[in-house]
Amino acid sequence: MADLKLLYRELVSLEIELWNGIEGRLKAEYDLPLTSFEVLHLLSRRPGQRIQDIAEEFSITVGGTSKVVDRLESAGFCARRANPNDRRSSIVELTPEGRKLVDGALKAFEDELELRIGSVIPTESVREVTAVLSTLRSAGRALDAERKAAGQASAPGARAPK
Repeated sequence: MADLKLLYRELVSLEIELWNGIEGRLKAEYDLPLTSFEVLHLLSRRPGQRIQDIAEEFSITVGGTSKVVDRLESAGFCARRANPNDRRSSIVELTPEGRKLVDGALKAFEDELELRIGSVIPTESVREVTAVLSTLRSAGRALDAERKAAGQASAPGARAPK
């Protein structure tokens, strides 16, 4: 169990330090929080997302997502339009100002990733770590779905099969 605790601590610490480092650069160069960048970047890659789609992509609440989009919309970086397939929801799209911002910020984001990860470990290790983390996330989502279906919030002491 000690190795799992150490792995947990390293993953959480890395996530926090990586987030803070990238966000610091985006704020310094573009006055852009990382959360806002992530939403803008998603909209540039996959136009026509609903608030629900964005929330699911980042595993955050619809309310929290709506607040981020509200701020981006107020700043003129995105706009909502009626969803032609569902009158109860809106489609969020980048404005020309939002596209310009995300295109510039993307370069800083990629440069910071290269400095913090790419220059430290080889490409093959990046692929391997990515695959392992993807497997862990998939297993965690499956476990959460099982527990939800069973009406459980959590199962102390229960472990996913290896």
